[in-house]
Amino acid sequence: MTRKGRAVTETLEFQAETRQLMQLMIHSIYSNKDIFLRELISNASDALDKLRIESLVDSDLDVDRSDLHVELASDRDARTLTVRDNGIGMTRDEVVSLIGTIAKSGTAEMLRRLRETEQSAELIGQFGVGFYSAFMVADRVTLVTRKAGEATGTRWESTGEGTYTIDEVDDAGQGTTVTLELKPADDDDQLYDYSDPAVLRSIVKKYSDFIAWPIRLAGAEEPVNSMKALWARPRSEVTDEEYNEFYKHVAHDWTDPLEVVHMKAEGSFEYEALLFVPARAPFDLFTRDAPRGVQLYVKRVFIMADAEALIPRYLRFVKGVVDAADLSLNVSREILQQDRQIQAVRRRLVKKVLGTLRELSPEKYQTFWAEFGRAFKEGLIEDPANRDAILDLLSFSSTAEEEKLTTLREYADRRPEGQTEIYYLTGDSRATIENSPHLEAFRAKGYEVLILTDPIDEVWVDQVTEYDGIPLKSVAKGAVDLGSEPVEPGAFGTLLSWMTETLAESVKEVRLSSRLVTSPACVVGDADDLTPTLEKMYRAMGQPLPPIKRILELNPEHPLVVGLRDAYGKDADDPTLPETAELLYGMALLAEGGELADPARFSRLLAERLAKTL
Repeated sequence: MTRKGRAVTETLEFQAETRQLMQLMIHSIYSNKDIFLRELISNASDALDKLRIESLVDSDLDVDRSDLHVELASDRDARTLTVRDNGIGMTRDEVVSLIGTIAKSGTAEMLRRLRETEQSAELIGQFGVGFYSAFMVADRVTLVTRKAGEATGTRWESTGEGTYTIDEVDDAGQGTTVTLELKPADDDDQLYDYSDPAVLRSIVKKYSDFIAWPIRLAGAEEPVNSMKALWARPRSEVTDEEYNEFYKHVAHDWTDPLEVVHMKAEGSFEYEALLFVPARAPFDLFTRDAPRGVQLYVKRVFIMADAEALIPRYLRFVKGVVDAADLSLNVSREILQQDRQIQAVRRRLVKKVLGTLRELSPEKYQTFWAEFGRAFKEGLIEDPANRDAILDLLSFSSTAEEEKLTTLREYADRRPEGQTEIYYLTGDSRATIENSPHLEAFRAKGYEVLILTDPIDEVWVDQVTEYDGIPLKSVAKGAVDLGSEPVEPGAFGTLLSWMTETLAESVKEVRLSSRLVTSPACVVGDADDLTPTLEKMYRAMGQPLPPIKRILELNPEHPLVVGLRDAYGKDADDPTLPETAELLYGMALLAEGGELADPARFSRLLAERLAKTL
C-alpha cells in the first residue's frame, strides 16, 4: 500500500475464478476481438440508462443530464483507446464488487463450461463479464469513475496478471472512463489497430448502431451510430445480422438467437415488441433470484431493465424489448404488476411467443427443447389459460423409442385400438423407470408409456388430467384396466387380509395386481395420492402432511406369492411368515427405486433367509 498525498493506493488480488477468466481472455480465447468494444459500449449505455432513471426517482440528485453520451478517444502515437460515459458511475465498493469479482453465483459452472467447450468465448457474455474482454486487446486497463452525487471518484488499474490497484481521486468526472493501453496490431491474429478512428467507426456501425445514446468520436459533434430503435423499423427493413447484434446487446450473449419475435400492436394501447428466443440456456436459468423479464421503454425512453410483469416466469429465457406508447415515464414495478393494460400486453406477448415456438423448424425445436424444456413445463402450473397450447409444445421420452422424443399428439395418434388413456410413469431416471415392475403388463399389451424424469413432472401431472379429451394416467397409481378380466381374490382372500393387517404400519391395503407379469409385487398409490417424490418435496419445504400409505399389489401367478399363500394356508402361525411379507414389501419398494424405512433390518432378514437355503 502506498500513499499519494492524502489518497491511498491499495493493491488487491482478484477472486480466483476472476484470475482464471482473465488468463483465458489475455490468451485470446476468441478470434473476433472486435467484440470488446461492443461490450464496453454496452456497459456505458447501461450506465447512462441508470443515470436517467435515478435522476427521475431522486429529484435531489445533482447531475448534469444535458448531454448524456458515449465518447471514444484514441491516441495513435501512445496506442491508447478510451471509452468514456457520463452515466451513473460507481463507488469504490461497487468497483471492487463488480470488477474485482465475477458474478456472485455460477462461477464454478461458468469456468467448467469454459474449459469443456471449444466455443468457450461464446459463453462469456452469458455470465455478465464482458468488461474482461478488454484484456484481449490491451496490456493494461485503467478505469476512473465517480458515482453520480458523490464528491470523489475511484481509480482502478490492472494488467490482468492477478492483482489490481485501486485508489481515490478528486478530479474524476461524473460517469466512467475506461482507458486501454493497446497491444501491437496483428492482422494475422485479427488484432486490429483500435487506435484508428476508421476501425472504431466500422465496429460501432456493425455492433452498436442501435444504441439509444449518441456514440461520438473525440472532437466530432455527429454521433457514429444512427440511434434508430430497431423494434420501430419494419421487419422487412431489418437484416438478420442487425437482429443478431441487437439480441447480443440486450441479452449480454455472444451467440446468435434461435428465433426472432417482432410485433406491433395498435388500438387502445399501442406498443412495439422485439423479443428473442436464445439458442442456449443461461447458467442461472434455474436460479430463483436471477434477473428475468424484458427491457421496458416508453416512447423510445428506457425505463426498466427486467420488467418481470411482461413475461411469465416459465418464459424467463425470452429476451428483448417492449416499447409502450401510453405509460408514464416514472412507472414502478408495483404499478406494472397491477396495470390492466400491461396484463393485456403480457397475454398477447405470451400467445405470440407460444405461436412462434409452435412454428419452429424441427431442428430449431429440438434445440429449444433441449435448452429450455424443463423450464417451459413450469407453464403447465403457472399459466392454466395457455395450458392446451403448452401441452401441444411438450416433448417426452417414452418406451416406444430410446432416442427419439414424442409429442402428446404423436402419442395419441398412434395408440392401438382399445387404448383409451395416455400412460406415463415418473421417476429419477429412464433406467429406473424402464426397470420398474409397473410397466410389465403395459409392455405385454404393447402400450406405450411416457417416461417423465424431471422434478417438475411430479408436480404438473398432479394438476393436468387430460390432453385433448384423453385422460392422462399414471401406471403407478390407482387400479388399471387393460381390457383383461378383473383379478378376483379367490383363494388369496385370507392371505391378502392377513398381509394387510401384518403390514398395516406401511401399507393401507394388499391386493392382487393386473399390472404385473414377471415381478412378484409392486407398490402403487391411490389415484388421488401424492407420489413419494412429491411427498418428499413438500415435506422438505416444511409443509405438514398426514402419513401417506400406499398399496401393495401381488402377482397371483408368481411362484413366491403362490408359495406364500400355500405356506400361510398350512400354518398361519408360522413365525417366519411376517418376515417373508416384510421382505416382499421391501423388494417391491426397491424395484421402483424407493427407500426402505430400515435398510439394516431388511439386509439382516434377507441374509438370514438366504443362509437357510444353503
